[in-house]
Formats: sequence, C-alpha cells, structure tokens
Amino acid sequence: MTGHSPGSEQPGHIPVGGEDRWLLVAVAGLLSFVAMLDMNIVNVALADIADGLHVSAATAQWAVLGYQLPVVALLLPVGRWLDGVGMRSALPVATAGFGLCSALAAVAPWASWLIGARLAQGAFGAVLFVLMPVLALRSVRPELRGRAMSVPATLGPLGAVTGPAVGGLLLDHLGWRAVFLVKIPFCLLALVVAWRAMPRDGGLRPPDRRAAADALLVGSGVAALLLALTLASGSPGWLALALVAVPPLWWWLRGPGGRPVVGALRAARLFRAHTAVLALAAGFAAMHYVVALHLQRDDGVSATMTGLTVLAFPLGMGLAGPVGGRLADLPHARLRSRGGTPTGARPVAVIGAALTSAGLLLLVPLGSDWSPVDVAWRLALAGLGMGLNGGPTQALVMGAAPADRTATVGSSVQLARSLGFTLGPALATAAWGLAGGDDGVTAGLTLAAAAACIAVPLLALHGRRPAGVQEMSTDAAPAAHHP
Repeated sequence: MTGHSPGSEQPGHIPVGGEDRWLLVAVAGLLSFVAMLDMNIVNVALADIADGLHVSAATAQWAVLGYQLPVVALLLPVGRWLDGVGMRSALPVATAGFGLCSALAAVAPWASWLIGARLAQGAFGAVLFVLMPVLALRSVRPELRGRAMSVPATLGPLGAVTGPAVGGLLLDHLGWRAVFLVKIPFCLLALVVAWRAMPRDGGLRPPDRRAAADALLVGSGVAALLLALTLASGSPGWLALALVAVPPLWWWLRGPGGRPVVGALRAARLFRAHTAVLALAAGFAAMHYVVALHLQRDDGVSATMTGLTVLAFPLGMGLAGPVGGRLADLPHARLRSRGGTPTGARPVAVIGAALTSAGLLLLVPLGSDWSPVDVAWRLALAGLGMGLNGGPTQALVMGAAPADRTATVGSSVQLARSLGFTLGPALATAAWGLAGGDDGVTAGLTLAAAAACIAVPLLALHGRRPAGVQEMSTDAAPAAHHP
C-alpha cells in the first residue's frame, strides 16, 4: 500500500508486491459458495430432520434459522474485529470451525445438539462472509480487482440458488445427514490451499469487551429484524417484532461501535451502493420465490421441470460473472468521475443492474399463461445481468473503502445483501396475499422488478464526496490511511 514502509501494512493485509495470488482468490470463491450453499441447502431436509429426530416442523426450522441468525447478526461486529487481526490466522480458524460444526450437525443425536451446532456454525460463517471479499481484494494488483472480486461475488449467489437442488439429490440418495457432511471436503481443501499460499501477517486476538458489547447490540437488533421478516410470511403480525430491533440498533449507531462504521461508509460515499446491493438481492429473492411457487403449485409443472427452469438464472449468472470482472478491468471501460478518478467498475455494474431489471420486468406481462420456456429465457437474461453486476459492484465498494476499514465495509455490504435475500420473499408474500390469485403473482413479480430497477440509478449516480476525502477506485492502489 502506498505510503507505508515495509512491515507497516494494516493487520491482515497481503502485500502483493506485483505478485497475484489467484489461489487465494479461488479459496475466496470456494468458501463463498460453501457458506451461501449452507443458507439454502438445509431447507429441503427439514421434514426428514423432523422425522429423524422426532421433533415438530417448527423445531426443525431452527436448523435453518440457527445458522442464518448469527450469520447476519454478527457481520458488522466481526468486520470491525477483523480489521485488526491477521487473515492467515482468522481464515483457518473460521474454516476449521465451520467444517467441525458441519460434522457435529451431521451426527446430532437430538434436536438441541443440532441447533447448538448450527448456531456455532453461523458464527464461524459470519467470519467467512466478511473474509472472502477482503481476501479477494488483497490478493491481486489493483488493476485486476474487478476480475478477482467477480469470483466470490458470482460463486456465492450460485451456492445459494443451487442449494435446494444439491440438497434434494443428497436427501434422496444418502439421507439428511449428508446435507451437512457435503461441505466438509471443501473446507479441508480450502484449509490446505490457504495455509500454504497465504503469507504471514498479524496474529489472532480475541474480541475485546467493546466488540462483545457491539455484538450483543447489533446481534439482538438484527436477529429481531430477521425473525420478523422470516416469520411474517406465515403471520403478518410478526412484523411488529421489527420494533424490538430499533432500540439496540439505535444505541449501537450512536455509540463508539457504530460511529466508525457509519463514518467509513459516509467518507467512501457507499450508502447508495449498499442500497443498490440490498435492492437487487431483494428483487432476485422475491422473483425466485414467486416463480418457483407459481410454476409448481399453480401451473402444475413438475418439481424437476421447475428446477430446470429456474436453473436458467444461475447459468446466466455463471457465464456473465467472469465477463463482468474482465470488462471492469479493461482500460477502455474506464470512465471519469466528477473528481477525475477512473472508475471502470461503475458502468459495468450499471449495465448489469439494467439487464437484471429488464429480465424481471419482462416476467410481469406473462400473467397466468406461463410456459417453462417463456420463463427460462427471461430468467437467463436477469441472470446475465446479475453476473455482470456482482463483481464490479463488489470491487467498486471494496476499492473505495478506507485502507484500515476494508473488513468493516465488507461486512456492511454482506449485511445489505443478506437482508435483501430475507426481505424479498417476505415482501413478495405480502404483495401476493394482498392482491390474491393470479393478480398476486403479478403483484409479486412487479415488486421484484421494481426493487431491481431501484438499483440502476443508485449505482449510476455519483453522490457528493465530503471535502478532503479522496475516492479510491478499482484502478488505483488504496491511498495510505493514517489514523
């Protein structure tokens, strides 16, 4: 990093010195895929878990919530903590803990064991979610950031959308315990590669009292919000639980834990980008929920054909993801911002968001006369847009982060994405219920398209940067940050 003498890098920084560590970028992508896979793969096994452990369906649901709640609730405190520790120590601990908890969940003899293992796995998962974009960012030269960031930004969502299909195959052939065991080989591979490829850096220190207090405040607030959004699909009255989230989150924002996070986002002009990430995630999640449910329940399409139809989205995303990263890194794609700083990631991110919006908008006029082919090509178009958008948006956000706050900014964008994935189905369910029948399907898809459309101007427009703050881009190395 410019302006630093040898040995003075920020804790956790990987001094590339012109050497690109693509193995570490691959590790970031692999672990992003596994961590996001775990968000959805267990859903299909809940009925079997309930039967196997002789518990109710509501209790079995905590096999999913037990992972999701700590992941989302701990992202911001974990980000602040990771800004001061070494990645070579944090990554193996988080990966080993994640894999060990998977093994413990797989051998669970009773429900309380399973839920405890999932809660612990969610805590380790929160560390992985924050580490992955930071690892990709710091493993390559600045001019290759778009390409590097596209790897975890593409593989993570692919893990989320392929989770149900992978889980269904494992469930049919090996039983519900295999749903937890399947992630262990990936964790072992990531451990071996990361330990050999990562340079030495700062050591690992436990969180201090301030970090524990932040985790309690943010965790309780975000957990209440997430529970309200998740449970509201069955009973809208649960939305009142969201009010419980306000006091702890407000207290945290006004205290010594929240002020640095808000300051970093304000200084780097990232609030609009975060809102765009949330809006796109909500639009995608709402669309996926409405399309899968309508095809199978209302149109009588088989589960296999429904799975093949919605597979068009991740296929488009997987094809376009690497392309988006390369386009963001090309010299001819770089435009000039108001301050004269080259920002090649922004136009590619905007084009991707526009394509996603177009694909979702084209679903709305279908009405009740759907066919799998009609839906599939529209989903493929939306998937191409998400693939183009993911890496450049992540590079745009992480490249603008203050040098000593990259993990903090990484955690905030992951929180925005996670809340979007939760908010989308809840809003789609509400819109569907209010409109009813075929009109409900149209209302849900309209909401999904509107959410995606919001992201386009948010990414395209530049906000006014506070005086004295220099913008960093994906095309230039981060300026030295002196506290």
